[in-house]
Amino acid sequence: MHRFVFLFCFALISVGSVYADRLTPETLWNLSRVGDSAVSPDGSQLAMLVTRYDLEKNEGTTSLLVQPINGVATGNELATAFQTPLAKSAAKALLQDVKGLNSLSWLNHSSGPKLIYIAPGKAEAGAEGEDEEPGKPQAWLLDPTGGEPQQLTEVEEGIGNLIASPSGDAIAFTVDVKLDKDITEIFEDLPKADARIIDSLMFRHWNQWHDYAYSHVHVVQVGSDGTASEPLDLMASMKADCPLPPFGGSEQFTFSPDGKELALTLKLVNNPAESTDSGVYLISSAGGPLKNITPGMPGYDMTPSYSPDGRFLAFHSMQRAGFEADRNRILIYNRSSGELQEATAGLDQTAHNAAWSSDSRSIYFDSETRGTQQVYRIDLDNSTVQQVSTGRFNFTVVDAFATGQVLLRQQSMLRPTELALLDVENKQVTTITDVNGKIYETLELPTIEERYFTASDGKEIHNWIIVPPDYDPEDSKQYPMLTYCQGGPQGQIGQWFSYRWNFHMMASRGYVVLAVNRRGLPGFGQAWNDQISGDWGGQAMQDILASTDAMIAHPKIDPKRVAAIGASFGGYTVYWLMGNHASRFCTMVAHCGVFNLESMYGSTEELFFVNWDLGGPYWKSEEAAKKYEQFSPHSFVGNWKTPLLVIHGEKDFRVPVTQGMEAFTAAQVQGVPSRFLYFPEEGHWVLSPQNGVVWGRVFFDWLDRSCQP
Repeated sequence: MHRFVFLFCFALISVGSVYADRLTPETLWNLSRVGDSAVSPDGSQLAMLVTRYDLEKNEGTTSLLVQPINGVATGNELATAFQTPLAKSAAKALLQDVKGLNSLSWLNHSSGPKLIYIAPGKAEAGAEGEDEEPGKPQAWLLDPTGGEPQQLTEVEEGIGNLIASPSGDAIAFTVDVKLDKDITEIFEDLPKADARIIDSLMFRHWNQWHDYAYSHVHVVQVGSDGTASEPLDLMASMKADCPLPPFGGSEQFTFSPDGKELALTLKLVNNPAESTDSGVYLISSAGGPLKNITPGMPGYDMTPSYSPDGRFLAFHSMQRAGFEADRNRILIYNRSSGELQEATAGLDQTAHNAAWSSDSRSIYFDSETRGTQQVYRIDLDNSTVQQVSTGRFNFTVVDAFATGQVLLRQQSMLRPTELALLDVENKQVTTITDVNGKIYETLELPTIEERYFTASDGKEIHNWIIVPPDYDPEDSKQYPMLTYCQGGPQGQIGQWFSYRWNFHMMASRGYVVLAVNRRGLPGFGQAWNDQISGDWGGQAMQDILASTDAMIAHPKIDPKRVAAIGASFGGYTVYWLMGNHASRFCTMVAHCGVFNLESMYGSTEELFFVNWDLGGPYWKSEEAAKKYEQFSPHSFVGNWKTPLLVIHGEKDFRVPVTQGMEAFTAAQVQGVPSRFLYFPEEGHWVLSPQNGVVWGRVFFDWLDRSCQP
């Protein structure tokens, strides 16, 4: 057993005072975050939202900026940490430091291009002696050439997910429409009753209880004078949501080019907790019947996008029922003939964020590619697929326009999102925003390496290795190492920049980070991705141990100072390793991990996930029961000796908080050094600024006391 000094007197150490020139939990919240972005109809301007956080106030505010992009010349300067050409142009703030500003796009209005967005409406009068309350979120119109913002809507419930019609005379948004009765409406004589009557599953989802309302798409006509009509509910009386909860946004509904039709993503099934059967539906913008264009297709079908010439509709589609991580295809619907054709047929990759070229002859998308996320183009005339970007980045396609360029979100493990332009012909990426440039000028940067190790079955495992800024391969110094266990379970370790599981920050703290693209992750072919399903405690665990062993054998790694860390399925992995790691690790950290597969099945919400990945409920068959026993971490808890930090949020309904409590109890009862970091107001993620810093401080304090000298 590794020696562990357990300090009962716990002091929270300010990391910023230790490494002033390195990324810390505090510095993470100084970084600006680029949100929605959109290019003006004439391609000359970029509008974007940028959010900044105030750690002391524990809140963020958002600004709306515009900057020219048409004809911006690229100088000799490179974007720090990205090392791509940087084309700087002066950004002008049209709105500054607004709470609740979101959903930015352009409306090509008859009076000239206007910006539309969501922000709080006019303040509402408070009770006598109280301050005014912020107004509900409403649609606003702003002329970028000058003038005051104009509030377009006055919806009592507020709105979300605002989009503009290409025709320039309409907008669409969502409104939560209450259709179910709460307990005081059922029993009107009991106004102080506090209870729920539940008759079906999905009564809570991810981090929210069902609120008796459903998200409906509404359309508003915008006149030539900028006034708006009354909202028209396209889903009146439907107990269904568009977009799909909990993560769907405005990408799940869209206008046709002439503005006469909308395509919606809907999930109209009787068993939503056990089904991924969403479909794409068409409806007139004036209202009317819905037309399902995906009948008999039992997987996820969503994210519709009309071709600019109006002839086709592209959407993302998963073929297998109940499998949320199936290969995401791009299907093309011919609006004249009604025929469907897969544009990505034969491609052993999954596609995201399909965007049409301006001539309607090509589609751009991004896809996981061997530890990165790259941009691809499909030429519909000859069905060829070509990778059109390169580099150690995660790229996300935002839009394509007539200049032959694609607007991208660009990020890496070293630096968060900035916006970039991709010249498709020469594959040149130019970074066009630099919202965090000043901070990055002063930061010491870690180094990222790429390595392959051999698995127990002879396959090659892709790994990212992140080493500290002062790492010298020639000296004799040994380093502590963190084996990072990925969540998902199907989610590639690419070049993403996390605000908690941040490899840049961990390496800056002095750790070598091993990030294993184990079995079950996309970017390495569908067969590799599929191998996690039905085998949670099998080959994927052996991949992590094989890569760990290969790194421990390296002379720069101290074998006595190796930790295992992870969240969600990564937290499950940590709990499983607690009973099966054969003394490889000196300590463990599990965030929102699955500890007991049987109790998790009875308390989670999206049952289609566990039905697919675990083969159904544990009582389904003797074979299923054996897999639950074989793969559940609680089956091996008698082997636990390694110190364990458990982190969990009360509002995590995907992996309920009792999973963390069970694990902590098991450790405490056996005398295993352990700590439970509990967040009563957080869910599967830690989202508030000060809670985020607490997470980072406790995380590093735990590791430093067991892994550092």
